[in-house]
Amino acid sequence: MVAAYSQGIFPWYSAGQPILWWSTDPRMVLHCDRFRLHRSLRKTLKTLLKTGRLEVRFNHGFERVIQACARTHRAGQSGSWILPPVIQAYVRLHQAGMAHSVETWIDGELAGGLYCVNLGGMVYGESMFCRQSDASKIALAALVAFCRAHALPLIDCQQDTPHLASLGGELMSREAFCRHLRMALLHATPRWDFLPVYWKEILNEDGIRE
Repeated sequence: MVAAYSQGIFPWYSAGQPILWWSTDPRMVLHCDRFRLHRSLRKTLKTLLKTGRLEVRFNHGFERVIQACARTHRAGQSGSWILPPVIQAYVRLHQAGMAHSVETWIDGELAGGLYCVNLGGMVYGESMFCRQSDASKIALAALVAFCRAHALPLIDCQQDTPHLASLGGELMSREAFCRHLRMALLHATPRWDFLPVYWKEILNEDGIRE
């Protein structure tokens, strides 16, 4: 898994298929400085933070998050690619400090989140889930805020989807992505914790996006 991610390759296959590895061209990526924090999400975030109802946690319940992602039904997919062997592999990566969960807790309950892989200065977004409105988007916004705070410019999103595009995802050629990846892997790995001050970079930026 580490060797594959280090070369821009990721696993993606369904039940009954052999283990398939992908390196898409073009590649969907999210430049953290181009993340679209829409007006409605900004309002929700500010309200939840002001009332003390929201807490973002990193790695508090990694296995709960990946299990929830595996159970999430997505349009156009008959099942999940997050099969038991896949879960086991990412749990091992998590135990080795290379896979992380970003969790949205509202009123003390796990409302949504995502998991990702981090090698050096490269962050690879994997999957997300949502139990309350906007909870997965809040987790992504928290990940973007964390990446900005640690000078990590790019989140790999792998697949081109309208949802990611609406949040600022863009297509990048595989050649350009791999070039960025080689440089990012030279950087030190950040410490994975979330500080409330990280929201400032997101919520106080100029230019509210519609």
